[in-house]
Amino acid sequence: MYWPLGAPRVYAASRRKRKIPESGEEKEDGDAEEAASNILGLRLARNGHLFVTITETSLTVWQTAPVVVLASVTRSIQSLNNYGNNVSVLLRPDSSIAVVQTSLGFLITYTIIPDPNARVYQQLRENGHAHRQSNLDRLAFEEERRGFPEVNIRFRMVIKVDAGIGKVLALDDELVVATEKPPAVQCIRWAPDNTGSQTSTELLSRMSWIQKKSCVVDMVYDRAMSLAIWTTNEGRAYAVQRLSPQPKDADAPRRLFRGYGFHTPERDDDVATKASINARFSLLAIGCANAEIHVYTARDYQGSIPLSHKLEPPMSLLSTGPMSTLSYSPDGYCLFVGYEKGWALWSVYGKIQASSFTADPKISETNGEGWLQGVQNGAWLSAGTNILLTGQNDDRLWLMEMAKSAVTGCYCAANVSRTVLLTNSSLMVYRGYDLPVLTTILADASLWHHVQIPPTYLANQRPIRSAVISSDGRYVAIAGRRGLAHYSVSSGRWKTFDDMQAENVFVVRGGMCWYQHILIAAVETDDYHELRLYSRERGLDDSSLLYVEQLPSAAIVIALTGQDSLLVYTYQNILYHFVINASSAAVSLVQVGQIALNGIVRAPARVRAVSWILPDHQLREGDPSQDVAHASVIFLVDAKLVLLQSSNNGDRGLKYDMRVIANNVEYFDLMRDQFSLPGTPDRSLPPSPSAEDALDVFHTDRVLRDSLWYFDGNDMQCWMDVEDLIESASTSNDRELPPTVSVSADFYPTSVLLDKGILLGIDADLVQRRDVQFAFFCFSIRTQLFLPQILRRQLAHFDESAASSLAHRYQALPYFPHALEILLHTVLDDEVDKLPDPEQVLLPSVLSFLSSFPEYLDILVQCTRKTEVRSWRTLFSHLPPPQKLFEQSLAKGMLKTAGGYLLVLHTFEEMNNGSEQCVRLLQRAKEAGDWDLCKELARFLMALDETGDTLRLSLASMDLSPMTESESVRLKTPRPSNGGFEMGSRTNGGVSPSSTGSRSLAVGLGLGLEPGQQDYFSQHRA
Repeated sequence: MYWPLGAPRVYAASRRKRKIPESGEEKEDGDAEEAASNILGLRLARNGHLFVTITETSLTVWQTAPVVVLASVTRSIQSLNNYGNNVSVLLRPDSSIAVVQTSLGFLITYTIIPDPNARVYQQLRENGHAHRQSNLDRLAFEEERRGFPEVNIRFRMVIKVDAGIGKVLALDDELVVATEKPPAVQCIRWAPDNTGSQTSTELLSRMSWIQKKSCVVDMVYDRAMSLAIWTTNEGRAYAVQRLSPQPKDADAPRRLFRGYGFHTPERDDDVATKASINARFSLLAIGCANAEIHVYTARDYQGSIPLSHKLEPPMSLLSTGPMSTLSYSPDGYCLFVGYEKGWALWSVYGKIQASSFTADPKISETNGEGWLQGVQNGAWLSAGTNILLTGQNDDRLWLMEMAKSAVTGCYCAANVSRTVLLTNSSLMVYRGYDLPVLTTILADASLWHHVQIPPTYLANQRPIRSAVISSDGRYVAIAGRRGLAHYSVSSGRWKTFDDMQAENVFVVRGGMCWYQHILIAAVETDDYHELRLYSRERGLDDSSLLYVEQLPSAAIVIALTGQDSLLVYTYQNILYHFVINASSAAVSLVQVGQIALNGIVRAPARVRAVSWILPDHQLREGDPSQDVAHASVIFLVDAKLVLLQSSNNGDRGLKYDMRVIANNVEYFDLMRDQFSLPGTPDRSLPPSPSAEDALDVFHTDRVLRDSLWYFDGNDMQCWMDVEDLIESASTSNDRELPPTVSVSADFYPTSVLLDKGILLGIDADLVQRRDVQFAFFCFSIRTQLFLPQILRRQLAHFDESAASSLAHRYQALPYFPHALEILLHTVLDDEVDKLPDPEQVLLPSVLSFLSSFPEYLDILVQCTRKTEVRSWRTLFSHLPPPQKLFEQSLAKGMLKTAGGYLLVLHTFEEMNNGSEQCVRLLQRAKEAGDWDLCKELARFLMALDETGDTLRLSLASMDLSPMTESESVRLKTPRPSNGGFEMGSRTNGGVSPSSTGSRSLAVGLGLGLEPGQQDYFSQHRA
């Protein structure tokens, strides 16, 4: 769900002169001064406002927005001689203390003190349009002119570690130091405790859960999970927790840590080298020496950490080099991996989304683009919309902008069904959903609507944490650190708070969604948790609020479902059901039910999305207050899709049974959430005739409208009937879940366009041009048909009526024949390569199904052209003789299709002497005035009989003059066909002319052949 965008910005604290190497010139070793300016370490503060870097001799403090140097300190020669050069840097999470590790085993600490009254820079801008600015804009402009607060760096102390330093962690309360001789872990408090103690140590040899004679070489820590990963010198990885202080006991050894080993290398190249923790999805990633990444799921803190999946490197280890950095995005949806020779981005469960390894190394080196040649450190900024990189042996910082899906910040059905991307300062809305079919599938940049976020709101509330679009694509809302703003796509106008104090009083926490033109936001103030309703037609201020609903606790997610239902899931582990009561005069929320999920959902904060499914009878006639008694609730918890089913438990009330129906779910899309809006009447009012008509359409045309889709990091999976899924998942029986239909794509799918039969997604491309001295990323829309896979599943289950109903639903699409062709092609290839059991043969059923469509004969010809000749025998063993298919095409006036069967007849040696079929077709083409086809058939006859006698006799029988000798020579010369019965064009499909035999025949037909067909024709001549 992350894609790099554009070219990165470049920053440097030094003024090194760079020389572009000439071609053939060897690199010279840099002098000591240049080496001393290379950036060796990078650390980001928890709040994301500051980061620090080090070189061999200096420590520098930077601001992130915008990226500028605030302060720097350079160590003296005496300090370098006494303590050694800088090796790595750490930053206390609150950014108050920086710790520099030196080569001689010392830790030098510095205090970072901001001075709000002093300024480092002053921004200068052209103010020619000041008269158009609002009062709020002018206040923001004056604030920016004041510049950025100054930061002072003060030396604090030097800590000597006699046992040698393996790795250091900087936590809120202490430094955790892994020592080498002896192997141990020391905890050094920032300040002494109430007993005056500041240091505590535990030897690794006394930790029963760690391998003997081990030494810790790497440590990472995640505050949200309160968990660390230790990597040891033999390549093992351990999940470690810090124990709370224990009462002193002279007889018992003091325990500081407990841990569990979860990664044990099976081979030498499986040894762990890097680690990263994903708290949002409870994942632990281990980078190995062979450039692979092993991802484990932390199910609990008792040692249950099984392997989830593996990520293969985009290139071989020789091309990527060793892994240098491993880092999950703040929301956990993306994994950045830096290598010695490049980098790659993966989605959380394994879909590669971008890589630098497609770059040309020579161009990158010539242009001095270190961000493409290798990465040493990486840090995510601005809630994941930027990533900061340092190169190998480089003094520059590279700030690469990211575009991320709005689903990552606000999970709702509209964000899943419509692609919206959020960048550091703008929105990108894809507008192809409501356009004609052929326009939607175009990779046209004009289909993206680019929206600049208001500068005032961005300056005051960055980073933007969430965005949500309305189901019809008309409105978009955003929320940053505080407040919110919304935008109309049609008018291009933003609405923001005029009163900054009113904007700063609340934060959006729990999500947003649009109900028609009304924005529903779950917000949190200092005193209350609320649902607020804002109208797009009014201004943004407290007096314009449509309605406020108080909540007993903070909301985690909110979701619209059905025509007028709102689901709100809170930290109290309660799911509330509200009905939106809207009229022309007012709108309000009416709570009609709730479900307590204590004992069912163990950790409410892990829930990412919620929806529910109501039976048809409840949707049609039921009382909304009884929906909770009939609903089947779907939760997305971490990456598990969980189904809760209600059952009456007598006097005890409702009972809910839980079943996990899918794992490794990045997102899901319940189509009923999309199609219920226009189809389900408002049950609080008497149904109008139009509502009843819409409901009838909704219930009679249910092809895939009750389907449930989810993406597992590799393929898009689909259950075609969610009610069948619910019945199978019932705990009253032990039925297995119905299998899903799997749809593969070589890009990241972002939405399912049900009415157009395609998956829509995004692919990022790296562009390098020799006439431009920088590389940049751009992305394009990609599409993939899902009809062939679903039709195949239905035919495999002998449900031809369902397949026919589905096919006729999509028959009007211009690419429908292509979908049928893909269906035939994939089934044929599978059964040719691996002959199935007789009762499992699917090809006859597919051919029978295709025969009901008018494009049937064309589809067969297209399939023969795009498959090897060895597959033809299998295909035509289930078909009428090619001669009969030729006759059918001729009888239906499908002359070009009939021409396609001539090659099949010739291959099977079923053509009559004198090529009577070709002569008949030539006669029909002449009568139809299809002279392009006549030309191709003439070339075909010349290929059959190079003497030209057959062609002369054919022309004479049609009262056409015979060719002259020069015309005959021109016909025998191969040339591109611009008509005839050529089945399309392929880059590798052309064949060179041959004097005799089927190669010349194929050229005469104007057909392109596959490589396998060329080999066949070289051995089988007419």
